[in-house]
Amino acid sequence: MSTPGSTPPMGASNEADPGQLDVARAEGAAYRKALEAMREESGAVIKQAGEFLVALVQEDAEGMYALQDGHLVWHEAPEDANGHLEIAVADASDGRFVPGLDVTVTVTVTSRGEKVLDTTLPFLWHPFLYHYGTNFTMPGAGDYDVQVHIDPPQFMRHDPVNGKRYEHPVEVAFLTVPFNPGRKPSPDAQPRAQGTPTG
Repeated sequence: MSTPGSTPPMGASNEADPGQLDVARAEGAAYRKALEAMREESGAVIKQAGEFLVALVQEDAEGMYALQDGHLVWHEAPEDANGHLEIAVADASDGRFVPGLDVTVTVTVTSRGEKVLDTTLPFLWHPFLYHYGTNFTMPGAGDYDVQVHIDPPQFMRHDPVNGKRYEHPVEVAFLTVPFNPGRKPSPDAQPRAQGTPTG
């Protein structure tokens, strides 16, 4: 089930003149370029639902830096993780990434409906494409169904004309998406969390 697409407002107001709105669109165009590159590189699937463009990509499980006692420390993906799921969410009018969302995903094996993931995704910084995501474990290569739920965000919205957006929950269904298990080691990352292997 997916929410029908709609277009958020983009009009001149006492908060944004046409030139400023063009700046927002240019920022969104750059993010969309990154999304398209992700589609070419990793097979990302992009759909419009509600007032969002939502992209899904499955990659190899990967490690990340996290703050630990005030310092960044590298953590490899859990030993049983063999996949990394990414959801990117952009505004359907200006194309900019939308931060501060509660994004929940449910992943099931297409052929038998077995649930392999049901969680809220944290925001993940990425040098190329901001997104929400997590590592996870899948039973093997094959087709998977991914249901994405996005709650209306709690942050305030500027602008009496353009601020009336993201009012309703959004559902996005990605059906029969091919997933492939794998892991991406990062032996050069330092310092490493205690017990984190280098390979």
